[in-house]
Amino acid sequence: MTVEPGYGPEERALFEREATKLYEEIAGSAGLRASDERIAEGGELRKAFDLLVEMSLISFDSETDAWMAEDPSSVQSRVVTPLSQEAAKLITESSEWNSAFSNLTQTWRRSPTSTSRGSFTYLRQDAIEPFLGALVNECEEEMLTAQPQTGRDARALAKATLRDLMLLERGARMHTLYQHSARRSSVTHKYVAAVSARGGEVRTLDEFFNRMIIVDRRVAVIPNQEDLSVAVAIRESSVIAYLVDVFERSWERARPFTNKETSLMKDIAAEQRAMTMRMLIEGHSDPVSAKRLGVSPRTYAGYVADLKAEYEAETRFQLGYTMGREGISGQEVEIDDE
Repeated sequence: MTVEPGYGPEERALFEREATKLYEEIAGSAGLRASDERIAEGGELRKAFDLLVEMSLISFDSETDAWMAEDPSSVQSRVVTPLSQEAAKLITESSEWNSAFSNLTQTWRRSPTSTSRGSFTYLRQDAIEPFLGALVNECEEEMLTAQPQTGRDARALAKATLRDLMLLERGARMHTLYQHSARRSSVTHKYVAAVSARGGEVRTLDEFFNRMIIVDRRVAVIPNQEDLSVAVAIRESSVIAYLVDVFERSWERARPFTNKETSLMKDIAAEQRAMTMRMLIEGHSDPVSAKRLGVSPRTYAGYVADLKAEYEAETRFQLGYTMGREGISGQEVEIDDE
């Protein structure tokens, strides 16, 4: 029995980059002369030529002293089928390992060891991402996440997309909260489109909130107040119940990300305007105010400039005085109910 050699990424790259072009040249002509210097030992096309010969995509015709092209359909099945079979084996093996570890995880949760370490675990820097990845992979029923600001770069969001899609495909629910400012992020829009197509729900809110992940209402991860490079994993049921309540109250007030109706966008703009007013009235600095709105300092400065123009004020002091004199508190948000 003839065993096909294994073809990996390096062979495929050579096949796509050089061998395919050489094959097209041979197929489109009377063949490739054996004396062609390009396929001689050390020639520029020697590696591509050897790959075509090895794959039986070309054969030597002794009568014409040339290499001729062969039908690629018969070769394709010999190359692709073993790869597909190997992929199927890997998927099955991965599923079996996942099931084995799930049973192990359930055993650990029921063991005295899992509770002897206490209800709070402090995760530092490099330990945070692996812990979160494992936690999400264990999710069976529900994941609640709050992601303030839009500071998730494209690479990190791409990893999160793959991870969250796997969660949704397992049948778990996912609710994610962003701030309204996330609607201006193109990478966030792509993420939302991907998870929404699998049943995930994403909403946005005007108010500032801390980052939070709650998995199956049994473990919550929040940032450490004193050091943001440290995260705190919480397993205390009463604390988790409180955090879930906070999340759900915010969720009820939030706006669906996928809703782009004009009336909704006007409401969102009004909410951001009102929050800018509150930041000014409360006397927060620009960096603090921008962070709480989830926008850049430059964008926040633009919001303030718009309010100055609206109230015909030249300085922030005049703006604050005018709003105070008119009894404006920043809580007045006109919502379009239509």
